[in-house]
Amino acid sequence: MAIPRIDCHRCAHYFVTWDPRFPHGCRRMGFKSRMVPAGEVRRTMSGHECLLFQTKARSDGSGSSLPPAAAPECPPTR
Repeated sequence: MAIPRIDCHRCAHYFVTWDPRFPHGCRRMGFKSRMVPAGEVRRTMSGHECLLFQTKARSDGSGSSLPPAAAPECPPTR
């Protein structure tokens, strides 16, 4: 079974640099690269995928990467 490829654009540690020679970066690993960091890791680590991937927080303004919690039930009114 094939392991899915890491998408750095969905990782919390990925950032875009201002350096046109090295436009991709990883805060967690502390480097900039010409290719996306996961590709660089795969190339230098003999095909192993990045183990530091962390999903970004949701962009809907909630600031959470978890699904919304169920609302507590209100007591019946009399």
